[in-house]
Amino acid sequence: MALGPLLFIAALTAAALGQEQEPPRLRRENPVLTTLTIFAGGPSGMWRSPDWGFTWKKLEKKSEKGEDPATMGAVSAILPVGPTVYVAASGGVFVSEDFGEIWARWPVEGSVLSILSSRYPLADLTVFLGMTDGLLMSPDAGRTFKPTSLRGVAVHKMDWPGPALVVGTSAGVVVSRDMGVTWAPPGEGLPASPVEALALSSFFANDPVMFAGAGQKGVFRSRDGGKTWASVGLQGSRIVDLVWLGPFLYALTDSGLFRSQDVGESWGAIGRGLQGTPQRILFPLAPTSGAEVFLATDRGIWRSGDGAESFQQVGLVDETVSILATFPQPAPVLGKDKKK
Repeated sequence: MALGPLLFIAALTAAALGQEQEPPRLRRENPVLTTLTIFAGGPSGMWRSPDWGFTWKKLEKKSEKGEDPATMGAVSAILPVGPTVYVAASGGVFVSEDFGEIWARWPVEGSVLSILSSRYPLADLTVFLGMTDGLLMSPDAGRTFKPTSLRGVAVHKMDWPGPALVVGTSAGVVVSRDMGVTWAPPGEGLPASPVEALALSSFFANDPVMFAGAGQKGVFRSRDGGKTWASVGLQGSRIVDLVWLGPFLYALTDSGLFRSQDVGESWGAIGRGLQGTPQRILFPLAPTSGAEVFLATDRGIWRSGDGAESFQQVGLVDETVSILATFPQPAPVLGKDKKK
């Protein structure tokens, strides 16, 4: 629609005077665009990129309110859920309710290795914390915590597809079907080694397949929800991360980045141009697309636009980065065909 004469003249005048065209009600200093925001963490703290990894800035305290992000210490896990961002670190658990602007510290003592909330946080306030000596659970979104029956092991990795709670520990993989009250014994075939990487089927309740990285002994697969395991390659490598995306299974190891196109039967090295030891891989557009990839290493952050075939460095060159995270992609809107 064409502008009316008066509006057209006003627009020309504003442009000539260099005036801002954005209405005042839309202006905000340093707005958070979640579709472009990526978080990174490591031994020396936490960073945020507001522009899809092109620039990075270490988190700082911005007002008198809240905790100073510098007190987080070494960051082990970052979990963005809606406007809420959870951080597990050597300094405890830190939570932001405004996309990472202002932080609060939960009443938890000790170093926290991992954190997991319900897939439906508005309806279920349960939060699990993986500690160096067991698993804690909060029934009220972090106001109070109580220990579960899983104790005496470090909890590195968790997944909760429901009803099963799958946990990778310093002594293998254990599964609970009653939210941590009781645990099935470790399955046969999996070495009693630290498990830092887990990847579960997207339809775990009906297809209980999962993969685990067992210490320096490679990748193992279970077809029955963790009751039995079999070795599926990369023996002799420490597996630090696993991602199962469509037909591809990605493994980050101390000897490089690998991909399997046949559910672990065979593996091929990928990552042309990548330098340093991989620590964590992020597919920010998954499950819609697997072409865009970010990789954390002990030599900064790297980015790929071709499904991890090749990489270029994009930031934090002198830092060891051990974790990457972004806000989840919005669920697709399913419409009906209105044609008659």
